[in-house]
Amino acid sequence: MADDRQILWEPDAARAEATGMARYMRFLKDELGLEFDDYQSLWEWSVRDLEGFWTSIIAFFDLPVSGWSEVLPERKMPGADWFPGSRTNWAEQILRHAEMKPDAEAIVCHSETTGRTALTWGEFRDRVGALQAALRGMGVQEGDRVVAVLPNAPEALIACLAVISMGGIWSLCAPDMGETAILDRFRQIEPKVLIAQDGYVHGGKRIDKSAVLEKIAANLPTLTHKVMVPADGAVPEGWIAWADTQADLQAPEVRMVPFSHPIWIVYSSGTTGNPKPIVHGHGGVMLEAAKQSLHQDVVPEDRFCWLTSSGWIMWNTQLGALAGGATVVIHDGAPNHPDMLAVWRVVAEERLTYFGAGAAFFMGCQKAGVRPGAELDLTALRSLGSTGSPLSQEGYDWIYTEVKRDVWLAPISGGTDLAGAFVLGHPMMPVRAGEMQCRALGNAVRAYDEAGNELIGEVGELVCTEPLPSMPLYFWGDEDGSRLHESYFDTYPGIWRHGDWIEITPQGGAVIYGRSDATINRRGLRLGSSEIYRAVEALDEVLDSLVVDLEFLGRESFMVLFVVPREGVALDDALRDRIRQSIRDSVSARFLPDEIVEMAEVPRTLSGKKLEVPVKKLLLGGDPATVVNRDSMANPGSFDAYIRYAESRTEKAG
Repeated sequence: MADDRQILWEPDAARAEATGMARYMRFLKDELGLEFDDYQSLWEWSVRDLEGFWTSIIAFFDLPVSGWSEVLPERKMPGADWFPGSRTNWAEQILRHAEMKPDAEAIVCHSETTGRTALTWGEFRDRVGALQAALRGMGVQEGDRVVAVLPNAPEALIACLAVISMGGIWSLCAPDMGETAILDRFRQIEPKVLIAQDGYVHGGKRIDKSAVLEKIAANLPTLTHKVMVPADGAVPEGWIAWADTQADLQAPEVRMVPFSHPIWIVYSSGTTGNPKPIVHGHGGVMLEAAKQSLHQDVVPEDRFCWLTSSGWIMWNTQLGALAGGATVVIHDGAPNHPDMLAVWRVVAEERLTYFGAGAAFFMGCQKAGVRPGAELDLTALRSLGSTGSPLSQEGYDWIYTEVKRDVWLAPISGGTDLAGAFVLGHPMMPVRAGEMQCRALGNAVRAYDEAGNELIGEVGELVCTEPLPSMPLYFWGDEDGSRLHESYFDTYPGIWRHGDWIEITPQGGAVIYGRSDATINRRGLRLGSSEIYRAVEALDEVLDSLVVDLEFLGRESFMVLFVVPREGVALDDALRDRIRQSIRDSVSARFLPDEIVEMAEVPRTLSGKKLEVPVKKLLLGGDPATVVNRDSMANPGSFDAYIRYAESRTEKAG
């Protein structure tokens, strides 16, 4: 399918040879005697010789892992035991940059709440040490859970490093999440300490969270201490002031822990039930982040920013950039305030070399008609990342037309589940429109049909056929492992099924078509929803859309397309005809919707993903109270309109 995709960018020879990937390949040749003709042969070695590959990552990056006699005693999923007997701590790798360049900038934050602030590596280290000492004084020990409700700000990074450096277990929620959603997560893991900020500014508006935080704290009975980061200077009774935890600046004591000691607990989106508390380990996260830095080409000289909330796994990638010695630039605020150029101004002013964001941000910029490249100085920018949902070919075109012609665009696709990426970029390879460049080293990613046969050049289920160090250790509280097994391993025994449709191209690239459980199946022909969105949202009159295909046993499927028209535009018969024609032209007449319905909003998760599956379950007769967890939604009120639509369908059928 993807053989003829247009090449949009290629690195020149000098840039290619200066990349971390090129240095790694020279290391393999010089130190291990391994030489590969192309990336495909390198990738095949990395997923065949897992022991050799992952030990080469430790050696190349000089990672603080020691004391193992075996790498992987048994190749199995779930339950792979990596580097048994070894000890490590990811904080050791991150904080060593404070010794090498204490006066260089580590963190820069652009916040609507606090303005621009910055910390050097030395200041960052000493603040981590101060909080670590304070937490120790509160009785926090190895294995205790410390949770936080904080925005994407320096305090969150400081707190995370303070916790993990002493062997504690970190967990974070964004302050824009609802009270119920936060409690659904934190109550499961029985935290000892809560760190929170009582308010923030977003889109020019002050948001007060103090009452919500009091309710959250009151419903976490295992808490022994509460720390407040006050947005207005006042600290309520019963809380410890953040400033008091920062009074005794000092270098932290990094406690070495087993390779698979829990580092943090992150959560599934929670859109269809209680969120799954996913536990990752120090060693696995560290190896995955180091490996991914090769694919992102992040080096110590970089100024790195990924536009993210603190409730998205991309927040954690900022730690990966810090581990590589880069300066991390944080944006804490509304990306469209005062306009859609706001974030791009930060990119220009901070001379960012690497900028990443969700695909929805780039498509929003395109819809708004902004032209960052024409209006701002982006000469320092050399790399762009995208994730969260598939970036359409039009998105690629907009970036190369309106952002910068000579920029490496490297979308990635992975997830919270593995704290990493399955398919992503390669800085030495060409960029093709609508396509991710390669499968990640060490990640045995393949496309399978329903019978478990591998597909090339066709769309199939994204699977991973070999263990990864960063796969979940377990779900917290899942004593028998049943929830973990049901989530990833119940379709293909012993093989990870991720829940995405993927095409592996003959050249080794990849195209993600959307969630496989939101698949459109029209008379035996299957299609990922992203292709419909590309056709529909290419129309200027359409701001957003959501499609679901309702399959009924013994009957033909019914496909309904919900569209959000641009302000002032009516969804009349003429627009419906243009939508159908766009689908007919861009996809196929086989995938024309049976009904096109106007909606004010598309329901989305807090990380911006469209809630296709809950809407599908609702329209198939699911209980509106249980098909979605509204506290995990970015716009919970939007779901009411879909309930009314479902009720109207039921009445017609009756």
